[in-house]
Amino acid sequence: MPRLLLAGAGHAHMALMAAIPELVAKGHQVTAIGPGERHYYSGMGPGMLGGTYQPEEISFPVRDMVESRGGVFLQDKVATIEPARHVVILESGHEEPYDVLSCNLGSFVPQDLAADGNIALPESPEGADASQAVFPAKPIEQLWKARRRILELARDRQIRVGVCGGGPAALEIAGNAWAAGRENGGKGCVVQLFAGRKLLRTMPEKVRRLAEKALLKRGIEVMEGSYVRSVQSGEIHLENGQQHAQDVIFLALGVQPSPVFRTSGLKVSEDGGLLVDQYLQSLSHPDIFGGGDCITFAPGPLAKVGVYAVRQNPVLLHNLQAQLEGRSLKAFDPGGAYLLIFNIGGGQGILHKSGIAFGGRAAFWIKDYIDRKFIKKFLPDAPSKTR
Repeated sequence: MPRLLLAGAGHAHMALMAAIPELVAKGHQVTAIGPGERHYYSGMGPGMLGGTYQPEEISFPVRDMVESRGGVFLQDKVATIEPARHVVILESGHEEPYDVLSCNLGSFVPQDLAADGNIALPESPEGADASQAVFPAKPIEQLWKARRRILELARDRQIRVGVCGGGPAALEIAGNAWAAGRENGGKGCVVQLFAGRKLLRTMPEKVRRLAEKALLKRGIEVMEGSYVRSVQSGEIHLENGQQHAQDVIFLALGVQPSPVFRTSGLKVSEDGGLLVDQYLQSLSHPDIFGGGDCITFAPGPLAKVGVYAVRQNPVLLHNLQAQLEGRSLKAFDPGGAYLLIFNIGGGQGILHKSGIAFGGRAAFWIKDYIDRKFIKKFLPDAPSKTR
């Protein structure tokens, strides 16, 4: 029985998990590996931080999605891939064989990454407060922990929140942290956004102006012109020598692909992403495919945005079946311009596509509709089981 192994149960594998009954009916064995029983949709993570969504509203019950459709789910993490043996070794030590492997291992916020160099974090933060004060933007579950921390502290006093980063994730986190601090009679947050050289420097000027206006209206201070050098014991240290004490700190300094591919000896890009061709097929190992943030698309770089993982779904589904069955592969077309909508908290958003940009409640409503529709599309028909 041909063995299809899905390393990761993320956005790019949603169509594959939905098609498990079809794959099994054709005689294929399907196994999926995921770090948890649920997979969180990154596009709705900031909304969870700001109180718009509960965790179950923005996550997929991936174990149930796989098992209820006839597949096998392994709750574990990939440690390394041994392509010569056609085996994936998990952190538990278990070895899982495959005939065809698809990787959707996502990305992470490295704690040594800044926009122009390195950010040093303390190895062992001092005190309970410090140990609970620093939250990376990924994994998305960290934003739920951060929300609980903000609500806890803001019950008694106004708190200080620092967001390290100048991109869309930092913008969304700053706005939603501000919103969380005002919930349930909270005393609120004084939010500082440490944007490095410039806030949203890769975005059109109109989008930047909308963001700056929204942040200014809420009293969120944007610190530009100097990068974060280190985060130590509740303080953000800038390269210009300034130090800013914070009660809660977010790291949204960019993402990197999983390090698994480099350590496994696969062909990778400079940042460690799995190098794939137009068929989303590894340049060095034709029985390995990939999608989402963990890959580097050799024909041309793709931004780390969820829209590409969604667009890769049908191509991965076709090509993995084709590889198992000896049929021809289909090329992935990244498509043209895509819609970007930022959730900046409090039911407000900023929308941008092809020169059009506007902010306000309508932008958020559009994003909310699209996101909820995406979640609903791939949920299993039966209610998820309680475990």
